[in-house]
Amino acid sequence: MIDVLGAISLTALFAVCCGFLVTAAPVDARERSRIAAVAAGWFFLIAVLGGFGVFKTNGLGTPAIGAAVLIPVALLVFVARRSSTARRVLFGLPLTLLVALNAGRLLGIFFLLLHDAGRLPPTFATTAGWGDIAVAIAAIPLAAAIHYRVKGWFALTLAWNVVGFVDLLTAVTLGVGSAPGSPVRFIFENPNSVTVASLPWVLIPAVLVPLYLVSHLAIFARLAALRPASTEPSIDRKPQTTPAH
Repeated sequence: MIDVLGAISLTALFAVCCGFLVTAAPVDARERSRIAAVAAGWFFLIAVLGGFGVFKTNGLGTPAIGAAVLIPVALLVFVARRSSTARRVLFGLPLTLLVALNAGRLLGIFFLLLHDAGRLPPTFATTAGWGDIAVAIAAIPLAAAIHYRVKGWFALTLAWNVVGFVDLLTAVTLGVGSAPGSPVRFIFENPNSVTVASLPWVLIPAVLVPLYLVSHLAIFARLAALRPASTEPSIDRKPQTTPAH
């Protein structure tokens, strides 16, 4: 039952996040369709590979999961550096939206449920689960603070973004470090993290983690282009590519 709920929830979360991002992107309908097609294609590819067991130990194992995390992030960073359209999208997305989407990380509760069911090791499950939940709970009030320009919003956003980014890197490290057959395994708890290598749970590291890593990188980029002053123009209505003066 938990696998069915996980499949529905993770798929819905990815669809909702992509829907908001594509809708908010400052591009025409054709570009929105292309972005949506790329996102859907990546999701479908991971689902198919997961269905064939590519991410399990009898397949390519943890290297395949690592590639699934790093390749989309590296490609998006490369495209953003080379393409003015990509940079326009990056600086055109509302900062409040980039933060608020992290509320979906409440699904980190599945890590805890899987641990309770004896399917994930405690170090990985509790760290990743509670980390995601904490970041998610803070996301909505922080987005409100950004929108209403509450005093100290810049520092709060930067601190939250660092924590959220580190939480993802930590979860990936612990997941790989507790997987059977991992070349860098350093956690030998029972059970291991093999559950995350199969559907629907492989959607977390291979689809959702890259999405949220990119959102954190985008927030870092947006903050770097803004100065923490209460008199600056609306960061959601007038995106800037250079610091305001």
